[in-house]
Formats: sequence, structure tokens, C-alpha cells
Amino acid sequence: MQQVIELTHQWVQQLDLAPWLVPLQWLLVGYFVCLSAGYLTLNLVALLVMRSHIQSARTELLPASYASFLTPISVLVPAYNEQETIASSVLSLLQLTYPEYEVIVINDGSKDDTLEVLKQSFALSLSSATCPLRLPCQPIRGIYQSSRYPNLKVIDKANGGKADALNAGVNLSRFPLFCGVDADSILQRDSLLRIIRPFLEDPDAIAAGGTVRIANGCEVKDGLLLKAALPNKILPQLQIVEYLRGFLFGRLGWSSLNALLIISGAFGLFKKDLVIEVGGYRHKTIGEDMELVVRMHKHMRLHQRKYRIYFIPDPVCWTEAPEDVATLAQQRVRWQRGLLESLSANMSLLFHPKSGVVGWLAFPFALLFEALGPALEVMGYLFMLFTWLAGWLDPAALLAFLVVTIGFGILISVVALVLEEMSYPVYPGGRSIMRLFFMAVLENFGYRQLNSWWRLKGLWLWARNSKSSWGTMKRSGKWQNSK
Repeated sequence: MQQVIELTHQWVQQLDLAPWLVPLQWLLVGYFVCLSAGYLTLNLVALLVMRSHIQSARTELLPASYASFLTPISVLVPAYNEQETIASSVLSLLQLTYPEYEVIVINDGSKDDTLEVLKQSFALSLSSATCPLRLPCQPIRGIYQSSRYPNLKVIDKANGGKADALNAGVNLSRFPLFCGVDADSILQRDSLLRIIRPFLEDPDAIAAGGTVRIANGCEVKDGLLLKAALPNKILPQLQIVEYLRGFLFGRLGWSSLNALLIISGAFGLFKKDLVIEVGGYRHKTIGEDMELVVRMHKHMRLHQRKYRIYFIPDPVCWTEAPEDVATLAQQRVRWQRGLLESLSANMSLLFHPKSGVVGWLAFPFALLFEALGPALEVMGYLFMLFTWLAGWLDPAALLAFLVVTIGFGILISVVALVLEEMSYPVYPGGRSIMRLFFMAVLENFGYRQLNSWWRLKGLWLWARNSKSSWGTMKRSGKWQNSK
């Protein structure tokens, strides 16, 4: 080890790098200060929005007399190799509290028994219905109708990926609003009543996303959530904190600025005619949900049309999180590639004179901190190690680096947990809350660094233009029949 240190020190002196090492350390610290300050600001903005939302939500519950005014909704469920969870998911969707809606499941050429499970569970028979080709999609092999549930249809089509499956669902849908729901997700019974609210209040609303919570450990029976509870495994517990910090309060903060760049594919409501107008979901990205939202922003901003994209903080959708490291790694690599594909496909939005807060704040933030952040964080750790080996590590810079990467990381996660407890607490009991606070600390020692490494891999694969695909996630499906 001593020999490595001496060789590194000699190399630095030969290349005359020493004058640059300390300033670069502080430049790196400055980057992470900006990153942490940005996330902390989003959390504080989210607090103000959350308080207002809770107060209005308590007084704006829709009475039965409003049913005739609610816009009908088409619920689209793309499914690929989902035999373990598809029956419970569809059953939960058929029990939603909403006056008029249809459920369209799109079997995207599954290689398992997804279609057979659907046929047996919901009494499907081949229909003579045809599907207009408003958006491009792979050939449809058949359209099935349930004899037990009149509002349930199933499309069986050749495999084309999730975006292609959603386009097929949009083509068959009958109603002016459609809601995309992941096949492994379960909605609360009043989810549609909650997410429709922006469309009732604001004629300029074009899309709305809902909060996605982790269902591992929860009690579910016949597709209905009976009780929220923490999972026993550490990995899903860490993801609960992560979802609260990044997916709930981060998105709520951006939504308040009308600069939300992503609506989760697990649960989002869209204006169908506008989605068709912008060309539907794109096949060449695995981040089809984010890419569509960014493209809608670009379309509306550059054409200078009034619009609004909302995020609803109510806990309305529950989904299974990975319980093993390999599956989680695969998921995060895909998410990072999807982010980069979405941003690169819409670069004309960046700093465009007409792009407003989206192009001048949200897009640069996503590009600088979300897309490039993992590379800079991993490089930061390696650079600090290198300067230590070279004998040029500034102790003050190291301390500042650890404070902003780990200390601020803990602070932001704790703030997110506090906000959650003040707004929509879903996990009962003091032990559950203390467990989550412990996870908020623990995630910064190993889990966060692993996440950065996986996302760096996603960045590398995107840069190499490696082939991407929908893929599958290992799921147990046990939580969907836990009672």
C-alpha cells in the first residue's frame, strides 16, 4: 500500500497536477451543495403545497350527486409475463369507486400464462371488436371481452414493448381520459376520484400523476388493500424512504412550478386527444412515461398553449418493489437509461426562449443532477481516494464532501419522513416510524453508493447506445394474496 501511495505522489508531481487537486476538491463539494440545496428546497416547497392540498381535500370530497359530471376514464394495463400478479391487479381495478370507466388489459406477447390466467379468472371470450389505428402498434391477434365484467376488455398482441402496448390500449379506448396502470400495481378504491380532481378544477389540466407506495408487507385480499405495513426485508424498507424522498415530495415540488417532468407509469391520468396529437408513446425508449410527459411539455410550451400537469400526493397506488439486489440493480439501470433517453430526445426544450421554468430550471436540474449526478458522485469518491493517495487531500474538503453527500442525504430523507407523517401517514405504530428513520440514516452508507453505481452503468449503456427492452422484474406476487 505504501508503494502505491508513493507512486501516485510521484505521478502527480511529474504531471504537475498538484495545484489543481485542492480546487477540484472544493469544486466537487460545491456541486453537491447545489444538489442537496435543490432537493431540500423541493421538500420545503412540497410542505407548503401539501398543507394546502390536505385542507382542500378534506372539504372537497365528491358527493354522489357529482357522479354525472365525472369524465369517463379508460384504465390501461400493459402486461408482459405477469401471471403471478395480473389477476389480483385486474380484480382491484374492477372494484374502483367511479361511476363510469373501462379496464383494458394489453397482453404484450407474454411468454408465460398471463393470457390464460386472464381467460380463466374473468371468463373471457373472443370478441368481433376492431381497434382503430390512431397510434402505431404491433399487430393485434385478438380482442377479448369478459362475460362477467362488461367493462373489461383484453387485447392480445404481438410483443412490441410497453410503449407499444399502451398505444394499442389508447387505440381501443372509448373515453376522453385514460389512466395507465402497471400490471403489478393495486389502486385504492377511491384512486380515480382523487386523481380526476385537477381535471374538474382546471380546464387546462392535461395530465396528473399519483403517489406510488411500496406494497411489500401490506395485507391484501381479493385485490383490495386491507392494511399498510412495513416489509420484513431491509431492501424494500430502504426503497420506502427513497420513494418518499424522491418520488413523492420531489415530484410535488416540481408540480407546484408546473415543471413536473415525469408521471410514473404505475399510475397516471392523461388527456387522450393531446397524447394522440403529440404522437403517443415512443417505442425507442424504455422510459416511455417520462418521455411522453417531457414531449407534452415541449409541445405545449413551444406552441404557447396554456396547460397544467399535476401531481396528487394522496397515497393512491401500491406496487411491489424488488426484494433482491440483482432485480433492483436491473430496475435502476433501466430507470437511468429511460431518463437519459427522455432528455436526449427532447434537448430542444433546454434553454429554449419559450420553454419557461421547464426548460430553464427543471430540465437543467434533471440533466445536471439526475442524469450526470451518479457519474459525478462515483467519480467524487474515486477522486477523494486519489488525492489521499497522492498526499494532497484537504481535510476540510473531505469533511465538507462527507457532510454534503452523507449528512445532507440523511437530512433530506428525515425531512421527507417528517412531511409524510404530517400529511398522509400510512404505517401505523411508533416502531414502524422509528424503523423508517433508521433506514433514512442507513441508506446513506452503502445503498446510496450502490444506487449511484447502478445508475452510472445505465449512463454507460445509454452512451454506448446498447439495445434496450421492456424486460421483466422478478416478482413473488405473495403480497397480493396476503390475507
